[in-house]
Amino acid sequence: MTITVAGGGRAAAAGASCGEPSSRVPQPCAPSYEPVPLVFERLARDEQLRRSRAFLDTMATRRSCRFFSREPVPRELVIDAVRAAGTAPSGANQQPWTFVVVESRATKEAIREAAEREERDFYERGPAAWRDVLAPLGTDAVKAHITDAPYVIVVFARSHELVTDPLTKVVSVAKNYYVRESVGIACGLLLASLTHAGLATLPHTPSPMGFLAKLLGRPDNERAELLVPVGLPSEGATVPRHALEKKALDEILVWR
Repeated sequence: MTITVAGGGRAAAAGASCGEPSSRVPQPCAPSYEPVPLVFERLARDEQLRRSRAFLDTMATRRSCRFFSREPVPRELVIDAVRAAGTAPSGANQQPWTFVVVESRATKEAIREAAEREERDFYERGPAAWRDVLAPLGTDAVKAHITDAPYVIVVFARSHELVTDPLTKVVSVAKNYYVRESVGIACGLLLASLTHAGLATLPHTPSPMGFLAKLLGRPDNERAELLVPVGLPSEGATVPRHALEKKALDEILVWR
């Protein structure tokens, strides 16, 4: 008995397995698997290099900015960045993330108040070794960037989904897999997109962050992973010199 594979390949059936593929086309292991053509643009080598270098040059300008102007920023830039983040790969394509964009002044003030309360506790009683590492960055418990930036994006990770059976109305829990890895990739795309759009950002992780879910009305299956103020730098904004020190390529790249 043979199985015809999408793309013209053939594979021998072997019990409940997918069989040994005779081509590079993935073998369908479940009825829900439906292959569709890959849309991919092959670029000329010089165009590949040009785009690669242009992206590198843009990302090399990225800095974590703690001083924001209150100047308005078009919503479309933030929406496009979230759309870009939503294209990130994820475990089983479960896309276990929610992006909450805060623009309300009152809500930002409430977030800042709660964040500064947690930060004061950290700077007073947190591990000395961790505070020593932070010292060259000049951080402290004052988080004016939360209220100064026109937007604050809070990224939530979804540990599971609640699925309601349409017939019985019974609610069941569907676990999400590789949640933190998936959300981490999405956050990277978010920051890259905002940088590419000419906006300043500050990846901020107040610890603990449980207050964010409560303030923003998020369900129990969501946990805050990252808080990102977004906007334009204020006039005279500075960054710590220490932040400009990046590891050399030979410290981060290994060829085998």
